[in-house]
Amino acid sequence: MGFLSQVREAHPGYHAAPVPPFGDPDARLLIVGLAPGMHGANASGRPFTGDHAGILLYRTLYDMGFGSHPESRSRDDGLTLKDCRITNAVKCLPPQNKPQGAEVRACNDYLAAELETLPNPAVVLALGAIAHQAVLRARNLKLKDHPFGHHRVHDLPGGLTLVDSYHCSRYNTQTRRLTPEMFQAVFADLRQRLDSR
Repeated sequence: MGFLSQVREAHPGYHAAPVPPFGDPDARLLIVGLAPGMHGANASGRPFTGDHAGILLYRTLYDMGFGSHPESRSRDDGLTLKDCRITNAVKCLPPQNKPQGAEVRACNDYLAAELETLPNPAVVLALGAIAHQAVLRARNLKLKDHPFGHHRVHDLPGGLTLVDSYHCSRYNTQTRRLTPEMFQAVFADLRQRLDSR
């Protein structure tokens, strides 16, 4: 029995399948996370919904005018995103909730196809180093030419701007590696970039 089949058996009400992107199909801002969490997106079927990381993300999206509500509770809660879409580098829940390099590579074509749908110019926000690296691989760019760093900005070929942020995980927010103010500053920059285009 496959891993997701085991998850579905243990949690019959869970989505336990590839989690599709959520948000505006015509968005100029694409947020790339890591992977669905066991009791978050894997359960709800919506990125960053049902886990701790979504609390800061959706609150910030609302504060910056990208979201209609400050919380994401379920796929049918009426929340909409404007000029923003959220996806993950890995589409399915990984075993032990920890994506391996092989899983990131296996899903990279999906991310590459999604990046191709973005208008020109567009902005991609990578939440964490693995998402950052997945975006670069999807664009056939060398990782060493674009090192990850919180609030670092990379102008990529084809009119794409990649902006990095520490992931809004429970660990990063509780240790204050990422504070709400730091996250808000990244989004204020994103908002300014989009509004000036």
